Amino acid sequence: MTNPALIDELKTLVEPGKVLTDADSLNAYGKDWTKHFAPAPLAIAFPKSIEQVRAIVRWANERKVALVPSGGRTGLSAAAVAAHGEVVVAFDYMNQILQFNEFDRTVVCQPGVVTATLQEFARDKGLYYPVDFASAGSSQIGGNIGTNAGGIKVIRYGMTRNWVAGLKVVTGKGDILELNRDLIKNATGYDLRQLFIGAEGTLGFVVEATMRLERAPKNLTAMVLGTPDLDSIMPVLHAFQGRLDLTAFEFFSDKALAKVLARGDVPAPFETGCPYYALLEFEAGSEEVSNAALELFEHCVEQGWVLDGVMSQSEQQLQNLWKLREYISETISHWTPYKNDVSVTVGKVPAFLKEIDAIVGEHYPDFEIVWFGHIGDGNLHLNILKPDAMDKDAFFAQCATVNKWVFEIVEKYHGSISAEHGVGMTKRDYLGYSRSEAEIACMKAIKEVFDPNGIMNPGKIFA
Repeated sequence: MTNPALIDELKTLVEPGKVLTDADSLNAYGKDWTKHFAPAPLAIAFPKSIEQVRAIVRWANERKVALVPSGGRTGLSAAAVAAHGEVVVAFDYMNQILQFNEFDRTVVCQPGVVTATLQEFARDKGLYYPVDFASAGSSQIGGNIGTNAGGIKVIRYGMTRNWVAGLKVVTGKGDILELNRDLIKNATGYDLRQLFIGAEGTLGFVVEATMRLERAPKNLTAMVLGTPDLDSIMPVLHAFQGRLDLTAFEFFSDKALAKVLARGDVPAPFETGCPYYALLEFEAGSEEVSNAALELFEHCVEQGWVLDGVMSQSEQQLQNLWKLREYISETISHWTPYKNDVSVTVGKVPAFLKEIDAIVGEHYPDFEIVWFGHIGDGNLHLNILKPDAMDKDAFFAQCATVNKWVFEIVEKYHGSISAEHGVGMTKRDYLGYSRSEAEIACMKAIKEVFDPNGIMNPGKIFA
């Protein structure tokens, strides 16, 4: 439902032409990659400065209008979906890298800087921004911070949280806070910066971020190894971690690989068919490291943990091996997958995965299940693909039943119902499987402090 008076007021807060209300824009900016909720925003606002963001937030408080932040809209938990007449605050025009400090190896970014842009900037400076994932070409730094994005390098470099040196935020009350001021050591009470990382815009909006950079890795090399069963993957991880500093350790099933190969964009890694595959990456800075990797491969074959494998010999082959893993999400999106992003401690992964696989297979034998994930850090992605002939709503309804069973197993293993995608609306009703009542009460109390009128991304994380 439109409200011309409110929209006219909103238009005075940003530059001319930076409030959109046409149907195409409302649909495009009112959603993320999830397909569970229909977008229905009131308007899309594009601020170009911190003061404009602040003005929008203060106006929203006065008018009791809800706000939803929008970055690259690549999220998978509906945290950036505006389904109830909210104003979407899109940061596309706050997309500049403002400052580089070579001594501290930090970069000051606006929230709309695309992840790949920061990666390229770091590369040009001979440095490295290690948070990486398939959507890096369109996701934005503000959204990465809002969801504490993880990705494929967490085993070595950690989550987005590890790389945020400082934040400037506009709170739900319209206050501007500078948090941590980029310090490495700061022991002056609560680190409020950490509250905003992973808060999904429910406490306020990130309007500037200082991100740390790292030494660039040398001669990254990947191996893809085929295993006879899931139980073999963890001994392989243990063997390689014992001698090499891995930058990544991923896994995917034969079904996931088959979907990617069917695209025709990338060749099969080898001829041997295997039920599961591990992709690992490391810095081969010397011949000694490369030889150690080959020795470990031979050892794993001798133990029966690996059936076949390949090691990249060039940058192009490295990229092709990574495509086998990185193309999975995009490829299976054509089947309207029901996604679950869960985690347990690394040692519990095989038993955990088997329990979930057995339950889904028993109750829904006609559903195709695609597994992949960052198994080196305990993060698994369960994807249930919608049968072509099945109605989407009926499919999601059945998957909601699966969710309950899956999350009961997550709770049993003391895991997380959302390892890196956030909570948003898709996981909101299941938060109790990973957080106690006392924890949730504390989180709600924190939100009250920063957002007393409840205008900041309401209905996300908890009701």
